[in-house]
Amino acid sequence: MSAPAEQSMIESCAASLARAEAERRPIPPLTDTHTDLSVANAYRIQQLNIDRRIAAGERLVGHKIGLTSKAMQDQFGVNEPDFGHLLDTMVVANGAPLDLDQLIDPRIEIEPAFVLGKPLRGPGVSPADVIAATDYVSVCFEIIDSRIIDWRIKLQDTVADNGSSARLVLGTQRVRPTAVKLADLATTLALDGTVVERGNTSAILGDPANSVAWFANRIAEYGLGLDAGHIVLPGTCTRSWRIHGRRQLGGRIDGLGELLVAVRGTPIVTDKV
Repeated sequence: MSAPAEQSMIESCAASLARAEAERRPIPPLTDTHTDLSVANAYRIQQLNIDRRIAAGERLVGHKIGLTSKAMQDQFGVNEPDFGHLLDTMVVANGAPLDLDQLIDPRIEIEPAFVLGKPLRGPGVSPADVIAATDYVSVCFEIIDSRIIDWRIKLQDTVADNGSSARLVLGTQRVRPTAVKLADLATTLALDGTVVERGNTSAILGDPANSVAWFANRIAEYGLGLDAGHIVLPGTCTRSWRIHGRRQLGGRIDGLGELLVAVRGTPIVTDKV
């Protein structure tokens, strides 16, 4: 593919995803139409939409990392995680309800959230460097949503779609990262009062700090780094769950606290619970 044709493809895919999100009309997988779509170009599609949103007034507040468990990597046939951007418009205030009226087919994940107190820039970032740069860690709900029909995604599709990012809710308890054993925290996720998932943070690349270190080193390849105040979501240690039809989301990570969020509104896809 010539350079102009490649750029045209990137711009067309970015526009299709942006329109799908704005209109809540999911599109077929990009990889169905563009069978040779590379991961590198998928990240270019992601960045084009993020740049557009920031230019329109949204603000970058951090990043999310996905595919951090071996099971998820095996599912997608990859050997490293992926990542996406978090914007201020994705943050749901603690205590506020989660409104599904702007979403398509949302799922929930529970994970620890790292909030940085110092910049973090690779290469050579170690897990110990991550701990030293982290101001605090909190329990977090990440709400993921796919602009691709029926979540029929390959790695390139979810990367282009900003890691399927949608919303996040941070817990109120702020814990120093040295106060808990981040690599071994029991985790539970409950829907409408019923526990549906149990896990352990060890499933996040062995230690969530490993995930953040990987990310800092990965984006250093592009001359980028993480800033003080940034939120970094290292990935979930449980499966994700569809949340249409649910009215309350609950979760706990031992040592990091609990979250309880009311749900209102209706997403576009309502026939899958």
